[in-house]
Amino acid sequence: MKISVAMIVRDEEENLRRCLDSVQSFADEIIVVDTGSTDNTVQIAEEYTDKVFFHEWKNDFSEARNVSIS
Repeated sequence: MKISVAMIVRDEEENLRRCLDSVQSFADEIIVVDTGSTDNTVQIAEEYTDKVFFHEWKNDFSEARNVSIS
């Protein structure tokens, strides 16, 4: 069974590394959808995965979630 972890993030440079460290040992795939970060969130995510995507935040969590699982 393949284990995928999908995250929706924005300006999470202070927390993201700790979060990704906690899942990388068991996740077969890490997907990060950034919704407009202005800090180093994207650069940190790219250290863990090449599956970093961008989606403009439209004040709709469901839409961002659907992008992350598609």
